[in-house]
Amino acid sequence: MGSAGTAPDAASDRSAPASDLAADVCIIGGGLTGLWTAYYLARTDPSLGIVILEKETVGFGASGRNGGWCSALFPRSAASLARSHGFDAAVAMRRAMVATVAEVGRATELEGIDCDFAQGGTLTYAMSPVQVAAARAEVEEAEHFGVDRLTYTPFTCAGDSASASAAASAPPSLTAGRPAGALGVTHDPACARLHPGKLVRGLAAVVEGLGVRIHEHTEVTVFTPGRVTFRPTPGAPAEASRTATRFADTPRVGGAGGTGTGTVTAERIVIATEAYGSQLAGVGRRILPLYSLMIATEPLPDEFWQTTGIAHGNTFSDYRHLLIYGQRTADNRFAFGGRGARYHWGSSIRPSFDSVGRVFDHLAATLVDLFPDAFDAAVTHRWGGPIGVPRDWHASASFNPRTGIAYAGGYVGDGLSTTNLAGRTLTALLTGTDPSLVSPGADLTRLPWVNHLSPRWEPEPLRFAGSNLGLLSADLADTEERLTGRPSRVARLLGPLTGH
Repeated sequence: MGSAGTAPDAASDRSAPASDLAADVCIIGGGLTGLWTAYYLARTDPSLGIVILEKETVGFGASGRNGGWCSALFPRSAASLARSHGFDAAVAMRRAMVATVAEVGRATELEGIDCDFAQGGTLTYAMSPVQVAAARAEVEEAEHFGVDRLTYTPFTCAGDSASASAAASAPPSLTAGRPAGALGVTHDPACARLHPGKLVRGLAAVVEGLGVRIHEHTEVTVFTPGRVTFRPTPGAPAEASRTATRFADTPRVGGAGGTGTGTVTAERIVIATEAYGSQLAGVGRRILPLYSLMIATEPLPDEFWQTTGIAHGNTFSDYRHLLIYGQRTADNRFAFGGRGARYHWGSSIRPSFDSVGRVFDHLAATLVDLFPDAFDAAVTHRWGGPIGVPRDWHASASFNPRTGIAYAGGYVGDGLSTTNLAGRTLTALLTGTDPSLVSPGADLTRLPWVNHLSPRWEPEPLRFAGSNLGLLSADLADTEERLTGRPSRVARLLGPLTGH
């Protein structure tokens, strides 16, 4: 097995299939949903023949481009889940998400995947009195459900004995430094920082070592029960000859790297395409691709980091409505991202959309606002990509035993850990295995996201107008709170639409 963070072993052939295939399970999508599902399937039942078809390369989408937050965040809040599924279901979902952070750490350590995993928790800063109220409300909600161990620490203010007392009793790491103007910080221990590219490359190598076949540059054009039709993407490399014991290979017209189509026949099919499902018949308006962009700075000296209060293993954000997220990387860079790029007509996904100068400039300015000492830090990397957003902001993991088709996705940017939970959940659903054998101590098949069906997004132009209005509203809500010093009315209207 090749080491994580490196190219695949030269002996690993991931080219488009040279023949039609028959497998037990065909997974469409080579991101973390597909890879974790393949991993747990292969670990649970080594006899299974598993094929992954990926249009680009493994981790090409959000799985390899995200902010590296392996967190317990779920798109819908616990309060929202309780309203729609009941208190006990919300508690079960929160427990599963918190446990998933530890499971990712366990699995990567077990398999020798060096992905810079370090669990130091998330620091969410309160930058105004309105955000202080939001922080305290979040801690109160966590206490109500009794799972998440959030704590709020106010920063010491001159003449404020209460904040001085609270700060004195807080761990030194929470008061060692802070962003400029921060009034307090919430710490959530259920989050780890990692390098997503290293994780996805390492996991791909592991599943290949377990006998899973990965075919890159292989575009799925249509799927129906028991059958997946694919074609090699233009310029796809030809597949070398190989011997396979768990797969049936049948030569087909066109050959690898040609223009002919091929098929995989499989009793079970897993749709693991996230935002890119919007381009696939059978998913389409079930998911909306919304862009999130990131920057990274040059490595910064240890002396700088001592003034920020951000240790290795920490991720960070604040309580604004137009989301930002960041981490201190293993090599001492800021990796910092956020929303703000507009939705594109017809759910379009293009490489040119990965770069928006206005958003990159805004991210750089926001980072300096938070940490003024970073004003002269060079921004060395800029990138972006689409995340998958369901109409009701509710991620799901589902399986229809009648059709043999399974699906997981709709993570709204919270997929780095949730994909692992999806892989374990789908394994229990697809194999009929006792769920406690897949995930000890938990019946994942009874979680409230299992077999949840989100409504379809509206057709254009309503989809375009509504999506971009939502982004604008989040920005307006931040402006409103900054100017009035009161909770935003716009945000109150937006909350139910975004899972809160």
